[in-house]
Amino acid sequence: MSRLLLEHIDTLATFDEQRRVLRDAWVSLVDGAVEAVGTFGETPATADRRLDLSGYIVLPGLVNLHHHFFQSQLRNVPSLQDVSLFRWLHDIYLLMSEVRDEDLYVASQVAIAELLLSGCTTAVDHSYLKVNDMRFETEIAAAREMGIRFHLARGSFSLGQKDGALPPDHLVEKEDDILASTESLIKTWHDPSPRAMVRVDNAPCSPFSVAPRLWRESIELARRYGVGNHAHMAEAPDEVAYMIATFGRRSVELAEEWGWVGPDVWYAHATCLSSTEESIITRTHTGICSCPTSNMFTAARCCPIVPLLRAGGAKIGLGVDGGATNNSSNLLQEVRHALLMQRAFYGADALSATQALELATLGGASVLRRDDIGSLEPGKAADLIGYDTRRLSFAGGLFDPLAALVLCDAGPVDLSIINGKIRVEGGRLTGVDLLALIKRQNKLAAQLLARAERRYDLGSNRLVWRRAYPYEGRA
Repeated sequence: MSRLLLEHIDTLATFDEQRRVLRDAWVSLVDGAVEAVGTFGETPATADRRLDLSGYIVLPGLVNLHHHFFQSQLRNVPSLQDVSLFRWLHDIYLLMSEVRDEDLYVASQVAIAELLLSGCTTAVDHSYLKVNDMRFETEIAAAREMGIRFHLARGSFSLGQKDGALPPDHLVEKEDDILASTESLIKTWHDPSPRAMVRVDNAPCSPFSVAPRLWRESIELARRYGVGNHAHMAEAPDEVAYMIATFGRRSVELAEEWGWVGPDVWYAHATCLSSTEESIITRTHTGICSCPTSNMFTAARCCPIVPLLRAGGAKIGLGVDGGATNNSSNLLQEVRHALLMQRAFYGADALSATQALELATLGGASVLRRDDIGSLEPGKAADLIGYDTRRLSFAGGLFDPLAALVLCDAGPVDLSIINGKIRVEGGRLTGVDLLALIKRQNKLAAQLLARAERRYDLGSNRLVWRRAYPYEGRA
């Protein structure tokens, strides 16, 4: 048994049932789990290592419910900068065609490094791309090497442009292959045990790229194994226009028909919901992942977090979404943007800073149906983050230390511990040559874009797209 003792913590936010915030506190970690928490005077006598966290704010690690790791190699591409969702999708589909397994591996490491430095300790990657030599296992390998708690959400396209859908036909997989691959990944990698470091979820991409048969059969498969189910849903006005024109129904209405509602299901985005769809979500206790930065970038409107919470029933957390819409993987920034967007739409008192942090901790844990993360209390996973308040951005702003993380510029974490192991210390990733990783990412990203430019004329393809998909910006 190895004990790590974090002591003299200035402010410890437990997010336990009582939402206790302790001063001059300590946390004892043993073998990947929280052994105990307390305040000065009750400190365990022995420890294999002690960390003095005087001046620190410590809280549970944040949970990222939605990402696309490969997109960290497609950030800030000029043709993707100023467009709404469907036009953005058209261009990125062309770029995605050139992704290789090495690109995926390095991009995953970069995305995870950013997540770790922004306070994330558990991440879901919605991995819907399978082209060239890409392997889903590559992301699992990257996550294990970087030490993050990881959910691989095995995504897919089963409809292409020949079917009237958006993805190019060469990105589409056969439905039987998708189901077989998903089952194999679950059997090989999904760990249902408490505090598991790797789990697998079922995640068809979106209602405008997946056929009804796959929706129905994939969730039946997932429920046989007890894994979660994730998808993009109601994510932009373009989607609403497409779904009504194509199916005569809105996305969540069809999702209910396909069986894609319930506590084991969560949707990414949900920015364009009708009152009927909101009622379906709250009635069925379906989960929602809000991605505010991405939604602002593509002008996709605002996820109605506050109305859904007030109605009761919905489980809500946060995600960064892909690097090509967010251009970052900063999860604490999503907490801040969620707070600001909800206030902009629903009033200055719509969401407090503490409530916003709760979305990223307990909210994310609830959506993933994990009772082993999200709070700091005995028996929970030893996943926590710490910020040293002795920095310029907090100067004069420590009247409410926890709120300062959201309302001030918190910057990178100074400490991150996952499964009892230190992943960030003194603001630096442990065991990672960050400069070498950055150089490798830049080189591969340039090569990927060069391959795409040689193969595609994005300008002319855009004109073809405008004739084929007249839904841009419409609701």
